[in-house]
Amino acid sequence: MADEDDVLSQFDISKEETDKLISEVIRFILFKSHQNSGCPIKREDLTQIVTKNYRQRNLATYVINEAKNKLENVFGYDLKELQRSRSSSIGQSRLPQSQSSVDSKSYVLVSQLPIQVFRKHVVEDTTTPMTGFTFALLAIVHLAGGKMPEETLWHHLKRMGLHENDEHNPVFGNNKQVLETLVQQRFLQKEKVNGPEGSTLFYDLAERALDPQVSEKVKDYISQILKNDVSVVDID
Repeated sequence: MADEDDVLSQFDISKEETDKLISEVIRFILFKSHQNSGCPIKREDLTQIVTKNYRQRNLATYVINEAKNKLENVFGYDLKELQRSRSSSIGQSRLPQSQSSVDSKSYVLVSQLPIQVFRKHVVEDTTTPMTGFTFALLAIVHLAGGKMPEETLWHHLKRMGLHENDEHNPVFGNNKQVLETLVQQRFLQKEKVNGPEGSTLFYDLAERALDPQVSEKVKDYISQILKNDVSVVDID
């Protein structure tokens, strides 16, 4: 308690005020994560919750870190910072819509519950099709080396019964929008590659798909599929 008092004295703020700020940040994170289907939350938005009424240097960092600890210890969530990947190839440019939706520092909530408990008590039946689609699509891109032209990706999605111009899919609704959702959630990213015959749109695996926890599950998913259908290997 003495250490906490020493920290708060540096900010000239009471414990009650600090606890209120921490609670506001947690509520914002939980609400936004649910409202935006797990899309990344900008650190800038969390910082503004603190700085709108308090100007103390580093107070926002302290509050966010405390919120992170409480999310883990009370709610069983890891507030995970996304590690941005960068394009290194000449002629590649990230599309503005995939960049602007994510700040240089942003976070996603990742459940720390055992998978059996998470499936039983947290996952809703309505999210199951999207989860299956996500793993299937990430597996397709993974098998292609982590990067695939848009035209080729839609070719494989059509083999799954998902057509590019279908806006009334009975499960997903607008098929283009469901793919865009994975871009917004940072499972995929879009890049335009300029070549002698013009530009080509590519989909790459993004930060969340490259996270070891996700990538290992995708590899396990691929292994299970390959046991039952060797033709999946044909991804060209």
